[in-house]
Order: sequence, then structure tokens, then C-alpha cells
Amino acid sequence: MNRVWKKVMAAGLATVTLCSAAACGSSVGASDVPVVPADGDVTIRLNWWGGDARIKATEQAVKGFEAEHPNIHVDMEYSDWTGYWDKLAVQSAGGNAPDVMQMDELYLAFYGSMGSLLDLNKASQYLDLSTMDASLKSMGQVEGEQVAAPATTAQYGVIVNNDVLDSLGLTLPDTDQWTWNDFEKFAQQVTERSAGQYIGSIAPNNGYGLQLWARQHGESLFKGNAITISPKTLASFLQLPADWAKNGIEGNAERWSENTAASLNDTDFGKGKQAMMITQATMITPYAEAAGTQNMTVVPMPQVTPGAKTMYLKPGMYWAISSGSQHPAEAAMLIDYLINNKQAGAVLGTERGIPASNDIRKMLAGSASGTDKSALNFVDDIQPTIGKAPAITPNGASELDKTIVRYQQDVVFGKRKPLEAAKSMIAELQESIDFAS
Repeated sequence: MNRVWKKVMAAGLATVTLCSAAACGSSVGASDVPVVPADGDVTIRLNWWGGDARIKATEQAVKGFEAEHPNIHVDMEYSDWTGYWDKLAVQSAGGNAPDVMQMDELYLAFYGSMGSLLDLNKASQYLDLSTMDASLKSMGQVEGEQVAAPATTAQYGVIVNNDVLDSLGLTLPDTDQWTWNDFEKFAQQVTERSAGQYIGSIAPNNGYGLQLWARQHGESLFKGNAITISPKTLASFLQLPADWAKNGIEGNAERWSENTAASLNDTDFGKGKQAMMITQATMITPYAEAAGTQNMTVVPMPQVTPGAKTMYLKPGMYWAISSGSQHPAEAAMLIDYLINNKQAGAVLGTERGIPASNDIRKMLAGSASGTDKSALNFVDDIQPTIGKAPAITPNGASELDKTIVRYQQDVVFGKRKPLEAAKSMIAELQESIDFAS
């Protein structure tokens, strides 16, 4: 708890500093810099998080950009996930944020509401966002301003290890029309028929899964800075892993806990010991590689009401421009290249997720095969069930994923009743949001 409150206090201090260093009544920032290309040579900074594969692909894509724009040089910086946000907070507070930064939905409201990100509509002459679905584009907005450009998208689905099903003589039901009851009955068959050698699935345990659960129950997770999911609906979500541990879908409580904490390669699904995984469709290739099989497919999620428009295109990652950039036009050109250029699209591939640009996604799908092709085409597969995009995660709720798992653990191991846990979780999150607002 002390660690949580330290982070909250740090966020509060950063808010004050950002307000003075960015756009809260000050005259500094890109609002005073014309969004037009410079006459001479320009150097801009690009920052992102990620591993070796992302570093290599991004560096290669940036070289292509520099070749097309010989007067623009891009200094590149990168970190791991935790180090990235610590560094960006310090840079932003000190008025030294990179011109172009990779952004995540969990932190977008914080940086966007502090005025530290440029309204990209000011740079629309150099950045085309019309190549992506309007609902996806809208999830880059904070307080009515387009402060980020979705670079990729992620869709929840059910990844199926067909080797497991084939070994047990099982055939999937109609996944275009299946309900949660259909899913649970089928998942139980996996565990029962294999005598526990395989498990059926693991319950969803993050903010994306909770958002979809709320939508399937006719609710929303957030509205502005308010948590709007009902305690009853949240309780049913927190109860799900406990029920699946009891009926064998997850094996048992201990096995569920181990899978929740394990790295991808060490999970049951990563080891080929689990039939289905509710997760982002783009994870099909990493899981297939870990399990040593290409015999995986991705199918739609079960729904409370089959066919309902409860899905949405969630941004996987964003690109954003610092409001303090002295070269906003060049920064916008770089983002446009990374999102819309075919050469860059071929280099970047799906490492960050499914490309936000429909043109680039379809280009990649045309030459892809196996699990990569399945992930790229899944956007089209779920189009009939895509509805209006939800509100983004508000400032103060960036620890949502960790909070969900913590409360699920309390329910699974009997420390709290589901409704009690739901009420406590809502109160905790709302307090954090109110504190940060």
C-alpha cells in the first residue's frame, strides 16, 4: 500500500510540475510554434518502450523516413516498460519531453489532460488519420482534442490450440453465436476428458476484459472521471476465476494463480497444456511459437447476447507529439510515415500490434500466412460486433490491471466475498481518480 501511495503522490507532484511546464496558462509549448516545416536541417527526438525486435524494426523504419526527408534527423531513445514511464515523467516535468513519444491508453488521459500533448488537428496537413476507423481514431482524444494517433489496434478474442482439441476428439461449437455458458461447458470438457492433463481456459483478468464484460452487460466501465460499472456486474467478473477454478476449467485455484503470474512461455497455454486463451488476437503468434505449434486459430469471444455490438477497436499503442516540441510539423511527418507508409508498414509489421491503418493492415494480410494472417484478418471477422468506442481510462486509474488481479485473488482464495470485493475496488479506484483529477 505504501508503494501505491508513493506512486500516487509522485503523480500528483508531476501534475503540478507539468501544469507549469506545459500548457496550463503558460506561454511555452507548441501552441506558440507555427506548425510548418523548417527551412533548414532539423533534429527531433523519438522515444518508445520495447524489446530488441521493436528496437531493430523501429530503427530501420526511421532510417527510411530520414532517407525521404534528408533535412530531418531523428534521435532515438528507448527503454523497458517501467523505465520508460519513469523517464518520461521526469522529462515532461523538466520541459524536456521527446518530440514524438510512444503512448499507452492507461496513461493517455494523464498526459493529455495536463496539456503536455499537442492537439494533432493542428498538424493535420502533415498527418493523415483518415486511414483508420473513426472509432479507433476517437480513442486518441482527451477532453475533445486529438492528442494521440493510434499506431496499432488490439482486439480480444479466443485463441484456440487445435492440437489439444484434436488429441481429445473435441470440436468447437459455433463460435459466431456462442454464449459464456457454451464456452464454459466446452472448456470443462477439456479438463474432464484429459483428467486434468490439459485445462480449458483462464478467466480474463485485465482492464480490456473488464471493459468488454461491462459492455456485454449493458454498462460501461468509465464515464469521464467516474467509475460507472455496477458493483453487481463487477462482482460477477471478479467471481469468474473463482468459479472456473472450482469447476475445473482453470484446474484449481493454485493453478490459476500460477498462470496469472507466469511469463508467457511458462503459462499452461504457452506450454501447450491449455485449450483456449481469452486474450488479444495478436498474441496468437507468440503463443504458437511458445507451444511449438502452428495449429492455432483465433475466434470471437463468447457474448451474453450473441451478435451484440459490444466489441471495439482498442488502440494497442499510440504516437503522440509533445506540446513543447519546437518542430511539430516534422514530428507529425514522422508519425504519418510510421503509420501510413507502406515501406514502414512492411518493416514494423505486427510487432506493436495490428496496424491502425486499414491500408497497411490489408497489405500485410495479403502476404502473411499462418497465425500472422489469422490475427490480421480477425479485425474483419469481428466487424459485425464492433460498437461505439468507450471512454479511455481516466487519469488516476493506470494501475487498473494490477488492481483487478489483486481483487480477483482475494475472491479466488476466499478473502473477500465477490460483492464486497467489487465495492472496495470501485471505492479504491474512484479515490485514486479523484485524487489525480
